[in-house]
Amino acid sequence: MKHAVPSLALLATLALAACSQPPAPVPVKPAVTHDPVAAVRAIRAAGEGLDSAVQVQPLRDPAIDGFLKQAHDAEGAKEFAAAIAAADHALKLAPDAPDILQYVAELETARGDWLQAEQAAMKSFNLGPKVGSLCARNWQTVVEARIALEDAATVAQAREHVKACRVPPRLRM
Repeated sequence: MKHAVPSLALLATLALAACSQPPAPVPVKPAVTHDPVAAVRAIRAAGEGLDSAVQVQPLRDPAIDGFLKQAHDAEGAKEFAAAIAAADHALKLAPDAPDILQYVAELETARGDWLQAEQAAMKSFNLGPKVGSLCARNWQTVVEARIALEDAATVAQAREHVKACRVPPRLRM
């Protein structure tokens, strides 16, 4: 019987502990779900209608255009990994092509890899023109990435850069 008393005391303690209130759960900040498809639309829309000047570009290796066509076809089928692989093949032939880098940034955005998208867009910006359509798409990519990463201060700065890409035409008389 000596063993029964401690067991009853132990059961009573456990029963009382089970009745106590658990600690309040720590509020978890809900993750922002930034729609990658809408982000790509916003990026591409940012560059619409900005290029009114003549742009001089060197002739490109036809293989690059073939890889880019493969990438666009894969993107249309929502096969973003295949699209990025094809665009990477194009980049191997033209590693400093800012338009291809920006396209890769948009593909990374479409698959939700915000940091890779931002990195490719910034490399494109550093190599490309500092005004016009490509510039606006570069900075809009940063805007979308930073919205997804909940970095409001950088979003505000990047939006100012998007505006700076829009240079009004010179007044001609």
